[in-house]
Amino acid sequence: MITLSKSVSRSKNVAPSSNGSNSQKVQNGILLSLAADEFDGLFPKLVFVDLPKHALLNEIAEPIEWAYFINSGLASFLNVMADGKSVEVGLTGKEGFVGLPLLAGFSTSPSRAVMQVDGSGFRISPVDFQEALKACPSLDRNLQRLSQILGMQAMQTAACNRLHEVDQRLARWLLMSQDRLAGDVVPLTQETLANMLGTRRASVTEAAGILQKAGLITYRRGDVKIDDRRGLEAAACECYDAMTRLAEKWRSEASTG
Repeated sequence: MITLSKSVSRSKNVAPSSNGSNSQKVQNGILLSLAADEFDGLFPKLVFVDLPKHALLNEIAEPIEWAYFINSGLASFLNVMADGKSVEVGLTGKEGFVGLPLLAGFSTSPSRAVMQVDGSGFRISPVDFQEALKACPSLDRNLQRLSQILGMQAMQTAACNRLHEVDQRLARWLLMSQDRLAGDVVPLTQETLANMLGTRRASVTEAAGILQKAGLITYRRGDVKIDDRRGLEAAACECYDAMTRLAEKWRSEASTG
């Protein structure tokens, strides 16, 4: 499984929570990657917030009011059509950030960003974010790298949705989700999965049945438990392996660059 964050050991990596306590540990990979002086400069600009399931973080073509360093949970980037149908073009968890258009100086979002699994995050205003970029070279650099990874993910997902069977795509999506969540359970309904995969609920039911019959997952109402990780990797299309390998290669290049 991909390791998406490192453990927190420094006391400064404790965030003030929205109720005034000082007990929230930083798990976001972007924040943990910052040099100590950059972290200390950025941290006062951040506000810790709970992010419940279905929380809308950014909306298509709407001004970005807040950007988010995701601390836990799972956020999806969705393309939404005029008839209301949507398809997922990317997802991020504690390795990521929502609000990347701000990095390029844009003020609106090209996609809808919504929490699919409840969690938490650190929000920052666009004004404070722009100021932070000037003072934090490594923040700018790491977000540029994240932008490339999410762009690659979107392109691979577009090809996957066009070329591969629903059960393969479901396996790929479950693996990507487990990489970003603790444990073996992905708490999502079939309706949500159908929206994410851009297909009918009946197709997701059939695909989940194929994976369950093979002993790879157990589906309960609102939860998918991954029983056989290796088997699920074998059942997924080539896209999961392609995205994972390239992301790891880029991270390796970045660490030695």
